[in-house]
Amino acid sequence: MQNSRRITEYTGPVLSYCHAFGYVFLALLMGASFLRSAMAATNDMPRSTEDIAALAKSAPMLTVAEGPFIMGTARAGHEPFSFDLQYDDTEQPQRRVWLHQYEIDRDEVSLGEYLLWLRQQQRPLPEEVRKLIDHVTTIHAMPPETLAHWPALYVTWSEASDFCRAQGKRLPTEAEWEKAARGESGNLFPWGQRPPTPALAMFGQYHAHEIPIVASIESGEEGRSPYGLHHMAGNAAEWVEDWFGIDYYATMPDRNPHGPANGRYKVVRGGSWKSAPALLRTATRSGASPDRRAATIGVRCARSAR
Repeated sequence: MQNSRRITEYTGPVLSYCHAFGYVFLALLMGASFLRSAMAATNDMPRSTEDIAALAKSAPMLTVAEGPFIMGTARAGHEPFSFDLQYDDTEQPQRRVWLHQYEIDRDEVSLGEYLLWLRQQQRPLPEEVRKLIDHVTTIHAMPPETLAHWPALYVTWSEASDFCRAQGKRLPTEAEWEKAARGESGNLFPWGQRPPTPALAMFGQYHAHEIPIVASIESGEEGRSPYGLHHMAGNAAEWVEDWFGIDYYATMPDRNPHGPANGRYKVVRGGSWKSAPALLRTATRSGASPDRRAATIGVRCARSAR
């Protein structure tokens, strides 16, 4: 009886300590779980995405000499379905515009570059990009080496602008983009007057689940522009700096135009992997809300001459 009392006197405090330790241990586990969740929210990139970002490589920049070029489309009417027919009236009137010398990326910004920038800036990974990468890596077994050279997609205008500035660059103006795409003499397409073919551009693709059918940003030699730029038609459409002005061509200055002072949409140029041939014309204009994320819109950067 006396021994039982001693055992109770001994084990009582021990059990109390065990219970107390258990609560502390549980609290530590919960704290660790919360910390992991907080870290995941800050560094929002799965392993596959990190692998793609690790392969990022910047594109070379090419120089566009100062001087004039033909901007827009002159024809108000032509035979139906002709590529010479303007896509809409916003391409008119055709103007002769003079630009300062500038540099522009040879290639579209890659998915690898975009993911690396998101990580460096501690920005969250857009849900659309996460779903796309999860799908093509798990279902289609697409390797990081391939995805790193895809064009960046689902990029908002603000992200595109911030990305370029982080590289010491900026978005091209609409006029700069068009001159780089068509040259000084007003090419109908970046490569010249021939209609688009699969060898010249990535276009006319379709997928029910919005999985992009794109080409590597370094490809496209046969369809390059007069200044040597790749994929100025098709692959990914590209944000530019300007607000979209329906009648801006009628009032824009003849030297270094920068678009309207404000607007509802930002200009998107070049057509994409889903576009019909007419949308690949160097004069074709389109626009999108600056906060839009689309499987068809990417970015290319420019820089003023030093």
